[in-house]
Amino acid sequence: MAREARAAPELASFMMTAGPLLAASPRGDGHSVLVLPGLGGDDSSTAPLRWFLGRLGYRSAGWGLGLNHGFGRHVTDGLDELLTAAHETGPVSLVGWSLGGVHAVDLARRRPDAVRSIITLGSPLVGRRPPPDIPTTSIYSRTDAIVSWRASVLTTRPRHESVEVRGSHLGLGHNPAVALVVADRLAQRPESWRRFTPPRWARRWLPAA
Repeated sequence: MAREARAAPELASFMMTAGPLLAASPRGDGHSVLVLPGLGGDDSSTAPLRWFLGRLGYRSAGWGLGLNHGFGRHVTDGLDELLTAAHETGPVSLVGWSLGGVHAVDLARRRPDAVRSIITLGSPLVGRRPPPDIPTTSIYSRTDAIVSWRASVLTTRPRHESVEVRGSHLGLGHNPAVALVVADRLAQRPESWRRFTPPRWARRWLPAA
């Protein structure tokens, strides 16, 4: 768990680099993005990332369901209602941290017509049904001390990818490298989606492909 103590410095780094990150990231097109917290987390845990996405020009929203206690009818119905409301302005991107990423994939399976893309952060996806044929990016860290990084590496499919960052599990929601990848992926048009290629200036944050 000593590796997870890096979460606090990662938040400080995010706050210090937010300005340059915003300046270097592609602007959003205004589509809706739902950000789902991990197990035991609530919308306060995703506030830094949602603030970042809002500043880029996305309609960024939390899930509004309190603490993430796992699965159940309350979560299923709540996410379906949230997606329905957000979909009124067009297809919605889903960003899920840890268990939130599992919720995002399950929601996309139920409502593929309403989902534009899926981005997961340190989510245990392997061993479950694969994500639907929607642009999907699984972000993981080999030094994640909570979810094995191997559980986050997707089987290669035309519109699925896995992107490695450096960081802790508890810091993924406010890790500068994660913010960089999320901003790049959300700016991709579904019809012209391509795999992530890190910009030269950011390669110090991202391991070699």
